[in-house]
Amino acid sequence: MDFAHYWQYTDAVSKTLFFILLALSVVSWVVGVMRLLNSKRMATNIASDLKAHMANKQGEFSALAFAERKLVVEQNLLEQIAHHRFEAEKGLPVLGTTAAIAPFIGLFGTVWGIFHALHSIAKSGQAGLAQVAGPVGEALIMTGLGLAVAIPAVVFYNIATRLNKRAMHTANTTAHQILAQSVR
Repeated sequence: MDFAHYWQYTDAVSKTLFFILLALSVVSWVVGVMRLLNSKRMATNIASDLKAHMANKQGEFSALAFAERKLVVEQNLLEQIAHHRFEAEKGLPVLGTTAAIAPFIGLFGTVWGIFHALHSIAKSGQAGLAQVAGPVGEALIMTGLGLAVAIPAVVFYNIATRLNKRAMHTANTTAHQILAQSVR
């Protein structure tokens, strides 16, 4: 059974589910690739970004007393890390949502296809292969599409999350070093 044959026998609900899954797939691939590139760049540059930011601010708090200087440096570092964390998490909700809902959309398509198979049996009064083959094939295709959309989204999400954790670890380590140097 080729795609044209499958498409010919699908109804509006199945076609709508197909286009929803197609749109989710395209969005998750675009967001996933962009998120991986940005997370990898951030993991590489976060230490130098923090150091450069604090070097620019050094003159503002060099004249402060020890306790005030420590507090101001710490607050600046926390603010910068929070900014980087926010940037690192952009797009992750799209990937997580896609990974969570795509299998259920595929499952709904499966239920819809089985409903068609049962409806075909009821109309013909016979439970032969000819009555159920098309709708069951439609059901299996929708299941496969749901999984084909969800699996890359999960992979992108997990890799991006791992890169972000590495970046935040580097940021925290760098922040501790900067804080230690600034209170001397």
